[in-house]
Amino acid sequence: MSGRYLVLAGIVLVALNLRIAVAAVSPILDLVRVDVALDDAQAGLLGTVPVGMFALFGSLAPLLARRFAIEPVLVVAMLVSAVGEIARAGSSGPWTFLCWSAVALAGMGVGNVLLPPLVKRYFPDRIGLVTAVYSTALAVSTMVPPLLAVPVARAVGWRVSLGVWAVVGVAAALPWVAVVLRSTVARRRARVLVAAAAELRRAEPQGLPGPGSTQPQVEAAVSTGAVWRSPLAWGMALMFSMNSLNAYTMFAWLPQILVDAGIDDAGAGRWLAVFSLLGIPTSFVVPLLATRMRNPLAIVVVFEACLVVGYLGLMLSPASGTAAWTLLAGLGLGSFPLALALMNLRTRSSAGAVRLSGFSQGVGYAVAGVGPVLVGVLHGATGGWTAPFVLLFVSLALLLAGAVVACRPVMLEDTWGGDRQRRHVSRRR
Repeated sequence: MSGRYLVLAGIVLVALNLRIAVAAVSPILDLVRVDVALDDAQAGLLGTVPVGMFALFGSLAPLLARRFAIEPVLVVAMLVSAVGEIARAGSSGPWTFLCWSAVALAGMGVGNVLLPPLVKRYFPDRIGLVTAVYSTALAVSTMVPPLLAVPVARAVGWRVSLGVWAVVGVAAALPWVAVVLRSTVARRRARVLVAAAAELRRAEPQGLPGPGSTQPQVEAAVSTGAVWRSPLAWGMALMFSMNSLNAYTMFAWLPQILVDAGIDDAGAGRWLAVFSLLGIPTSFVVPLLATRMRNPLAIVVVFEACLVVGYLGLMLSPASGTAAWTLLAGLGLGSFPLALALMNLRTRSSAGAVRLSGFSQGVGYAVAGVGPVLVGVLHGATGGWTAPFVLLFVSLALLLAGAVVACRPVMLEDTWGGDRQRRHVSRRR
């Protein structure tokens, strides 16, 4: 039991670290630009680095996990994120600042993908609860750094305000170091036992395989599938990408939408904080509900309805009813923790969860990064917000289409290798 508490602590600490490098910068970007001399283009590039690194290193994470195992890779990823944050805080030029930001976010991109399979591996009987806990920690890691960044920067400087968050990355690595060390000791003991058992088997007659001996064959059969062949994987990728696209777009543009409607900067910032805060209750409740439903599509439909009404209000009457529109839009992004839960609920093993998580998040973040840019282009071309919201409504239709596929009670391993492989696995069983 103590081992599971250690793992749970590791999962929560990793989740708390996964958004800090993004959330801690934007509130003090003006202070950073004075010292580091970031021009407008470089500041814009800084906004695209997170989704780029999440997409690239999210795609690489399954390869690294297969080669070196999940836990050691996660230790390195968290330490890399900490090094990147410290080095970024000490940067004196714009390109070194951008490069070290990319390093910090690369470690976090790996962590994004590896958290769901860790839940699958260590808590297969508590997937909903543990996913709820760590997705809530993710929401907290998005909300807390912006609240502290400005006061800390004013008190001791922006470099401390950015660099101090490296402590979380180091703390997130420590439980997994202990897990790796325990595993190493356990493997050494197991080798001794296996060697002794082998000596005993040499004295036994060779006949039919013993109980459970077909399981490795099943694992070998299902582990050779290609995740990109699975309709489930594409549905998950579409659902994840469209949800993330809407989230990043609203984080980038909601204050400007409200300012253009006549709300002052401070008020727009407060509404953005409210919008972010709503991720906490949905992150905790949604995974728990999903584990109790054979097909959780109804959850997505409810959140889509919230987004549609919220977006219509922000498009047609942003200054009147702002509270209602912001609350509905913030609640509407609750299908994100559902996507995280489905990465485990729709796979049979932690290896399958790694591959589904890597594929859906790699594709998802790559697509999501386009959203804020397209909205900015449309707003600049039209001078208003109608065209950008039309784009967002289209993305909601795509999100629902992906959710229809992702929410079906079908397992990834049954869909990624075609009928021939499924028949092979069935015969082995």
